[in-house]
Amino acid sequence: MLKTSSTPVPPLAARAARTGSSPVRELLALTARPEVISFAGGLPAPALFDAAGIADAFAQVLSADPHRALQYSTSEGDPALRAAVAARAGGRGLATDADDLIVTTGSQQGLSLLAGTLLEPGDVVLVEDPCYLAALQIFSFAGARVVPVPTDDEGLDPAALDEIAAREHPKLLYVVPTFQNPTGRTLSAERRAAVAEVAARRGLWIAEDDPYSELRFEGEPVPWIAGFPGAEDRTALLGSFSKVMAPGLRLGWLRAPAALRRACVIAKQATDLHTSTIDQAAVARYLAVTDLDAHLERVREAYRERRNALVDGLSAALPDGSRWNRPSGGMFVWATLPDGHDATALLPEALRHDVAYVPGAPFFAGPPDASAMRLSFVTHSPDEIREGLERLSVALRGGHREE
Repeated sequence: MLKTSSTPVPPLAARAARTGSSPVRELLALTARPEVISFAGGLPAPALFDAAGIADAFAQVLSADPHRALQYSTSEGDPALRAAVAARAGGRGLATDADDLIVTTGSQQGLSLLAGTLLEPGDVVLVEDPCYLAALQIFSFAGARVVPVPTDDEGLDPAALDEIAAREHPKLLYVVPTFQNPTGRTLSAERRAAVAEVAARRGLWIAEDDPYSELRFEGEPVPWIAGFPGAEDRTALLGSFSKVMAPGLRLGWLRAPAALRRACVIAKQATDLHTSTIDQAAVARYLAVTDLDAHLERVREAYRERRNALVDGLSAALPDGSRWNRPSGGMFVWATLPDGHDATALLPEALRHDVAYVPGAPFFAGPPDASAMRLSFVTHSPDEIREGLERLSVALRGGHREE
């Protein structure tokens, strides 16, 4: 145990004191027991990782050029990896050069770099309400004033965005337009065009966070906001390998206009110098020799079956009068219980029945909806999902399972 002195140490910085921990990360510790069926964390199914292919890529990199793979690297990132990401972006209709990109330690670092380079304390950031939890943490650390923008079943409301932007004079809009976390909603092309127009007219940056769009298993892809008129010179697009390969790699990327990109490179130099050299080289090798799209098709098919198992079982698991959506991809279903039900208050009973979910309230930057819950369908098999829904039904009824 550390000794304490009679003279107190200086206090923590205000940003550390005002920023709370993530309820999702804390909940993951409670659900680590193997008997728990968890709809809580957005954890990709480990059985679907291409562990053999990734291991082979690491082996090839270490065999071919171990000195380079184990050495310091550039802050911008591995040229081969950036070229591969640029090619995939171009194939999806967004013209991108390798030099338009920075490799980050997970896309979350990309968002932290954007907050560090764009935001002064007191600057206004607009967010979808509800919003990705870690983004709220990042903006709190930056000292920003977070203002929620209303959403409906189709996602962010562009008319409300325009009205709030005119009143609040924000510097940045943060949005997850495809299979949003936590709601699973996707903005239509029409709404994306409207968001781009509002951003251009009101003079704000857009942080477009896109970790989920390659997990689409129904419907047609929707173009990135970054490609719509008015958004091209003011959008930072964030991507990730966590959902398409493996989150343990901690690899993401940031595509941004030149001046902002350069500022983010300097911020990254001050943060971690560069992302892991060997991880970047291995993923670049993996992309060069493996058909990632074929792998993703297997993942999407499995996730479609899991989505169906969850959504089709909710009517029996949740109380009468509950509502939920049926996302066309991604990882999450957003459900609301009937009036008078508090998802946070009900969670301990669910945990006693070895099933978990995430209450929706912490995701709100504005007044929370106590009845909301986020349910992830990707981690467990369809049979496990059905068992978990049986447990959840019992927990929400406060009774015992009928034999």
